[in-house]
Amino acid sequence: MNRSLYVLLLLSSLTLFSTAQTGGILKSTVLESGSNAPIEFANVLVEGTTLGGVTDEKGQVEVKDIPPGTYNVKISSIGYQPKTVFEIEITKGKPAVIVTEISPASTELAEVEIKANPFVKNEESPVSVRTIGTNEIQRYPGGNRDISRVIQSLPGVGFSSGFRNDILIRGGSPSENRFYLDGIEIPNINHFATQGASGGPTGLINVDFIREVNFYSSAFPANRGNSLSSVMDIKMREGRDDRWGGTFTIGASEISASMESPLNKKKTATMLASVRYSYLQFLFTALKLPFLPTYSDAQAKIKWKVTDKDELVFISLSAYDINRLNTKLKNPNDGQRYLLNVLPEQDQISYMLGGKYTHYFENSYLQVFLSRNMLINSFNKWVNNDKSLPKVTEYKSTEAENKLRVEYTGRKKNWRYNVGVNYELARYTNRSSFIDSRFVDNGLTRVEFSSKYMLHKFGAFGNVSNSMFDNRVTVSLGMRVDGNNYNKSMLQVWNQVSPRLSLSVNLTENLRVNMNAGYYHQIPAYTLLGYEDSTDSFANIDRLTYMRNVHAVAGIEYTTPINSRISVEGFLKRYYNVPFMLDNNISLANQGAGFGVVGNGPARSTSEGRTYGLEVLYEQKLFKGFYGILSYTLFWSQFQDATQNYVSSSWDTRHIISLTAGKKFKKNWELGARMRVQGGSPFTPFDIAASTLYSRFNPSAPGIPDYNNINSVRAAWFHSLDIRVTKKWYFKRWSFELFVDVQNVYAAKAPSPPSFVPVYGADGVTPVADSNDPSRFQYTLVETGSRTVLPTIGFVIYY
Repeated sequence: MNRSLYVLLLLSSLTLFSTAQTGGILKSTVLESGSNAPIEFANVLVEGTTLGGVTDEKGQVEVKDIPPGTYNVKISSIGYQPKTVFEIEITKGKPAVIVTEISPASTELAEVEIKANPFVKNEESPVSVRTIGTNEIQRYPGGNRDISRVIQSLPGVGFSSGFRNDILIRGGSPSENRFYLDGIEIPNINHFATQGASGGPTGLINVDFIREVNFYSSAFPANRGNSLSSVMDIKMREGRDDRWGGTFTIGASEISASMESPLNKKKTATMLASVRYSYLQFLFTALKLPFLPTYSDAQAKIKWKVTDKDELVFISLSAYDINRLNTKLKNPNDGQRYLLNVLPEQDQISYMLGGKYTHYFENSYLQVFLSRNMLINSFNKWVNNDKSLPKVTEYKSTEAENKLRVEYTGRKKNWRYNVGVNYELARYTNRSSFIDSRFVDNGLTRVEFSSKYMLHKFGAFGNVSNSMFDNRVTVSLGMRVDGNNYNKSMLQVWNQVSPRLSLSVNLTENLRVNMNAGYYHQIPAYTLLGYEDSTDSFANIDRLTYMRNVHAVAGIEYTTPINSRISVEGFLKRYYNVPFMLDNNISLANQGAGFGVVGNGPARSTSEGRTYGLEVLYEQKLFKGFYGILSYTLFWSQFQDATQNYVSSSWDTRHIISLTAGKKFKKNWELGARMRVQGGSPFTPFDIAASTLYSRFNPSAPGIPDYNNINSVRAAWFHSLDIRVTKKWYFKRWSFELFVDVQNVYAAKAPSPPSFVPVYGADGVTPVADSNDPSRFQYTLVETGSRTVLPTIGFVIYY
């Protein structure tokens, strides 16, 4: 029997087996926003069916015999604003569980009819926030089940071409983002994380554990500090409480498994756990790439409802990443040889352990967050990649943070308030040894230092919001202060006062105007704080202070009866006290989208910047099988150069266009597509006169940028199309998903700056001399952008 016939018979048998099973179950819990109190007698309706129910005194209801598929769920209750939860997948194998918070309405239903708005706004952040559900993440074309790639469909979110997940928000750098997992801060959500920034090539969060993601590109809540560009608040779901179950996934580059179950007979404690291992090195070997990455990760959550008023949550997240060079690559071309010469080998270990305690009062609750996270990052580079020869580069650094945050949240009538404090003990070590040829007139120099320090960070925050005039106007005022003991400037908390104000006005039932203005502060990266000079002293201790950013955002939003909305937002961000790197005379805001380390050098907090622009969004939530999102962003991103003139930053692509759309068909087929278009990224040309000198030749960094002409050249526009086809089968106790995902369907080239590559002699080590000047060597500029089409065929088993 040939292979195609076997696959056809297998799929046919799955279809036959799936036709005779009973329906699925929806378990819904409805809570009051602000107090987290259960809401009794709330109506829960499965849209498109006649099925639904009413919550009990615990705010819970169970709806049975729902035909398998994806549904929107409508929730309403007298005296509360209705809410729609989109795209809840119902299966026969396990109950679908949703936990929904709804806000009190200032007008009773008896007086006026309150209609559900499918895009309910956060009182504290009515503008520049988007909510993404787990089903949207899993089905996203080209997303590879990675939340960092999924948010690239949102307005204002730029991206770097190639294999990276850098998040570039409204012209800001990748180092300006913060991430939270069930309210616990995590330093990064990517494997092979860029130290001092937030990017990496692939995500490490298990999307099967995600309930929803709230993504803020401005108007950050006061209890979310230390960010200038974005906050990603990831909420995990709970483990199932009826029996044990899990998932098993195989894709083109990785294999993963997870399990979940109740932990006691009372079903008051549940757990989730997963492990994942990549075999990306085999794919990269087949593609003849010069680097061979491997990664693995583990994630777990335990929730224990101790009493009706007390609950505990424990979370862990860990990763181990290894990158080795493909030195066995036969007959490498110029681009491959260049990468072999410049890339180091890397080992990176990271983990986070955290806990959350919540105590509920009648109309309020108290939360205590305690966590520890650590990053161990090392790079090594040998002469000619021969480990028997001396090292060109040796770097090992650790970052450890122990965090405590206490919050009290409540609601009284139309007032909602949140107050709290936070403390953090951080420890940083760095042992560096590398060759630097950038600003040496005669020959190379080796930079060596070893440093360590402990840092005490602290802060306080508060926010109050109120809805008035029959919920037509919502006002929110927040404030936070931050400080640490690194130096006198940072210790003085009045230097880091961060007020913020939000206003939302409903002009009509479907038309709303939203505004926000605020100050935000962020501490420089540990790599900057811990850099030592030749005297073994912290070189930057008297030169650095908190970075400051002033946001002003205003927009208008129109919602339609078909679960869609149209919005237009204008934004302005002004940057102050951005570190200016003294070794290469550029603002740190231009760095962060590459592998390695950002900020390991001398700097001074003197740079300023500005980004401003306009975003247009059309979003269609699931309606009659269709969904989609179309966004366009026009913006400018500029930072000061060495002469304090404003020039384009590395993220100033000017135009970002994204279209993601899909259709659900009968018999559980689904087709989705994503088209991305982005303007050309600015880059800095090479200083050819300096780069071609034998005395400055450094094989691990052969090209010296001409920072006197920073970002004076632009790459070509980027465009790419991704397609995903999914088919699902539902069985009595399990379900099966088969998917085909093709990234870069028409093999578009990912534009990138050219690489400076010496012309090597027969030994492949020594550059060939310039016949006109023996003190110089020959070179070529090599285009390194790829046209890789990446197809993936995989499956997921849910049981």
